[in-house]
Amino acid sequence: MRCMSVVSVVNLSPASSRPTAGSQGQFPITQNVTVVEGSTANMTCRVDYNDNTSLQWSNPAQQTLFFGDKKALRDNRIELVRASWKELTISISEVTLSDEGQYTCSLFTMPVKTSKAFLTVLGVPEKPEIIGFSRPAVEGEDVTLTCMTSGSKPAADIRWFRNDKEVQVCGNKRNPVIAIWIHHVVSGVKEVNATGRSFAVRSTVHLRVDRNDDGAAYTCSVEHITLNSTPHQVTEVLEVHYAPQVKIVHSLIVPQEGQYFKLECVSKGNPLPEPVLWTKDGGELPDVERMIVEGRELIITTLNKTDNGTYRCEASNHLGTHSDEYVLFVYGELSSYPITTPALGVFISQQCGTQNPINLVNNPNALTPHGPDHALIGGVVAVVVFITLCFIIVLGRYLARHKGTYLTNEAKGAEDAPDADTAIINAEGNHAHAEEKKEYFI
Repeated sequence: MRCMSVVSVVNLSPASSRPTAGSQGQFPITQNVTVVEGSTANMTCRVDYNDNTSLQWSNPAQQTLFFGDKKALRDNRIELVRASWKELTISISEVTLSDEGQYTCSLFTMPVKTSKAFLTVLGVPEKPEIIGFSRPAVEGEDVTLTCMTSGSKPAADIRWFRNDKEVQVCGNKRNPVIAIWIHHVVSGVKEVNATGRSFAVRSTVHLRVDRNDDGAAYTCSVEHITLNSTPHQVTEVLEVHYAPQVKIVHSLIVPQEGQYFKLECVSKGNPLPEPVLWTKDGGELPDVERMIVEGRELIITTLNKTDNGTYRCEASNHLGTHSDEYVLFVYGELSSYPITTPALGVFISQQCGTQNPINLVNNPNALTPHGPDHALIGGVVAVVVFITLCFIIVLGRYLARHKGTYLTNEAKGAEDAPDADTAIINAEGNHAHAEEKKEYFI
């Protein structure tokens, strides 16, 4: 059973709002009624004061439905609910849009008094459908999705959602509205057409798809007053074909001789590329007994130095081909490699009589530290200490060169001379025999 919304307006005869005794005070009172299509409408006519005068209900075509308790129109949907001198109530079941209109209640006094009641029927929108997408799209193509619904009254509203997030689409044929949606443009047009007593509503979105749209769910939601808070919805899941993209993931950071090693070719694409192709140094895998391909994985059961090289994974579908490479360098046991600080060369020199150092700078599988680099910290501290000692030595020599003892002999007799000239003349040995000032450095 559908829920029914009712909007009532009381209609009074224009002559007087308060009834009085006698026919002068007899006035029928009715109410406007709003119902949902398919439900039941109750039409009530009341008279506050009635001196045994009959009431009558008529439809918009002025056909009499009931005169008092007597049924006048043969329509099985119309039934009598209550009939008395003060009230006449009838019901119309399974209401259709064609039942909408102005109904009249008549009170047969002299003259006849009438009151009008308007029956409004709300049309329920049909379940929507999405058209325009019937095959997988290719990345970069333009796709059109159209949502259609009919039978609503008043016209229904349509909203679009992409993965439960609303896409703002509004406007009409003359004024389309364009909304920016993440990585592409969505343009929308809404059309409303009257079809008889109801409306057909359609909303269209245009988008250029890419690989992010593969599996995206576009939902059309139809909202209407008759649906309360439960809109009609339909969802279309897009399928987008695109070229593959691959990436190689390795299982070990530092591959060593004798270890189990695995390379995985992580590929994406639609259709999914199957199978993937593994090669080494541009050719086939050299040792099929130790190098096992399982689906997208390349497994080397026991590593040795002959496995060094460039491994390539290639994936294809009908839209293209993509590949990725991994350079493998197999180490010996790490316990045989003393590690020097990066400041002193950043390399590992192999013991056990080997003449070839292993350069960590150019090696693609170089050891990556997982904790503090104590060697680097020690090197920095050593440099700081060395600079500090050099500074102290230079400062000491500078101070030593500017520190000395000065021994001078002033002219004797100068203390009693009245002026400088007399002091010079009276000096012992005169100026020619005066002892020069001497300076001694430590």
